[in-house]
Amino acid sequence: MVNVKGKWALITGASRGIGYQIATFMAKQGCNLILHSRSLKNTKELENDVKALGVDAYSIEAELDNHQQVVAMLDKIDEKGTTVDIIFNNAAVQTAYRENYWNTPVEDFEQSFQINFISITTICNRLVPRMIERGFGRVINTTSGIINQPELSAYAASKAALDKYTKDLSSKLDGTDVVMSLADPGWCKTDLGGQNAECEVETVIPGITIGAFVDDKKSGRFFPAQTFTGMSLEAAVSKAEQIKATPYVI
Repeated sequence: MVNVKGKWALITGASRGIGYQIATFMAKQGCNLILHSRSLKNTKELENDVKALGVDAYSIEAELDNHQQVVAMLDKIDEKGTTVDIIFNNAAVQTAYRENYWNTPVEDFEQSFQINFISITTICNRLVPRMIERGFGRVINTTSGIINQPELSAYAASKAALDKYTKDLSSKLDGTDVVMSLADPGWCKTDLGGQNAECEVETVIPGITIGAFVDDKKSGRFFPAQTFTGMSLEAAVSKAEQIKATPYVI
């Protein structure tokens, strides 16, 4: 199992919900944190809380639907000289529920793809090659198990694109110690999932994080977080490493 103490993790959407759960859990493991949100004020309290756990942390801001702001955020990390070892691409948007799905506005697709897919490719394309050069990295892309809901087709399609991107890139990481994984938190009671969701947000731990800890150099796995709820981290990682890695290899 990877020891993350002293490593640096970038967490998008860290101020609340699943991102908040990831941040606090990783800090308890000794991992330093770059906390992203739409505004620095959103992570101020969290930043103080994780520092109180003995790790280093700082906040960055960017509207992920604005490509220039995403690039500026990455430039800021570079300016600080931070070596990013782990990426949790957690932030996402779910557009309105369109009962008349044949009339889903094009804006739904534009916003969903910019936030849920393009911002992630921008982050990965900047940081993953450096991980390969250094010989270590972990990337966990948060996906969704949503199926057969054309009322949310923009959201679902953006997550499908993310799955394809992750799997294809995973096929190029064989032999490196850079591991890309997909994690599905399940339907959780968050601002995105709503209060009618099946699962309390705390149940994503430890499953949503295990992609940072697997240590067998196998990319392309899909981790359903709810199947790890209540397990110790050690047991969860052991179970995770038994899941077949399935990048798209012809």
